[in-house]
Amino acid sequence: MADVAPMKKAAYGTPAPAVSQHRIRITLSSRQVPALEKVCSDLIRGAKDKELQVKGPVRMPTKTLRVTTRKSPCGEGTNTWDRFEMRIHKRLIDLYSSTDIVKQITSISIEPGVIVEVSIIAA
Repeated sequence: MADVAPMKKAAYGTPAPAVSQHRIRITLSSRQVPALEKVCSDLIRGAKDKELQVKGPVRMPTKTLRVTTRKSPCGEGTNTWDRFEMRIHKRLIDLYSSTDIVKQITSISIEPGVIVEVSIIAA
């Protein structure tokens, strides 16, 4: 009997199972900070409109990818170098809700260049 989930009363007297809460981690990454911050604020605004518990955005360290190449294509001449770098910014947002509500929240328009990963963990 201890393994049975609590039941809530539904309409017309039929019992309905309790809605299970999940921890949903949304990971956003992008090269452009303004686009990333806009998507973060849209997600958080949508979650707070639905009165969900939100943690974040947690700003993760920026990854800097560097490539150093010689300017001369043939290898002769002075040793001059080009240094290129690409910075990848990352944000984490944790939501506590059921999965169907998260589908409604994440249906916002996402800026181009922003990668969104959603992982669901039963809490």
